[in-house]
Amino acid sequence: KVYKAILTPDAPPILLKYRFTKQYRHPSLDASLTRSRVAGEARTLLKCLRSGVNVPGVRMVDAAAGALGIEWIEGKSVRCLLPGVDNDGDNLLKEYGVSVEKLMGLIGIQLAKMHAADVVHGDLTTSNMMLRHPSSFTSNVPDTPTELVLIDFGLSYVSSLVEDKAVDLYVLERAFLSTHPESEPRPTPSAYYTRISMVLPFGCGYAAGSAAWWAETVHGLVEYHRLSQ
Repeated sequence: KVYKAILTPDAPPILLKYRFTKQYRHPSLDASLTRSRVAGEARTLLKCLRSGVNVPGVRMVDAAAGALGIEWIEGKSVRCLLPGVDNDGDNLLKEYGVSVEKLMGLIGIQLAKMHAADVVHGDLTTSNMMLRHPSSFTSNVPDTPTELVLIDFGLSYVSSLVEDKAVDLYVLERAFLSTHPESEPRPTPSAYYTRISMVLPFGCGYAAGSAAWWAETVHGLVEYHRLSQ
């Protein structure tokens, strides 16, 4: 479960994720799994932060108790901002100062940074992406009054396999089709492939260091998963 909490009276609020004890598990197994998952999520967030991916900052970790405190993001989930659910998405997008096309591009850029850092999210849906409210964000980029933040890395893992990253994108595509059928996600892969070619270092091992090959391979695997359904 998640809670809005305060560590000290003068500190900003945090989001506290707490993993309750699972009564159906053996106590020693439950304690081991809880420690591993809390510590793993914290490590993934720190890895993303070091790689320039927009994720919540880590504020406290108590793996033994199953607690992880992260930065409280003042904003809305992308699920609430896009058409397809019972919401006021159009007015919210105006409030946040972005268009649907701009939002899709922001998604692609952050996913490219994350995958370039060899982090696979494992549960990419529009519910696990947030836009910071413009009132709580100061941008250094012209015409960008907000930023997209990836959240909920509880199922994430580190992998350099192109196939794992392709599955990440495929899961997101299915989420778009089921939750936002009226939204055209085309700017997302376009921004992803452009950005991945910029952030992957030359000679990184992806087919003789070809970032373009890497991006095309991911694209091909996503198409394969789509056609095999």
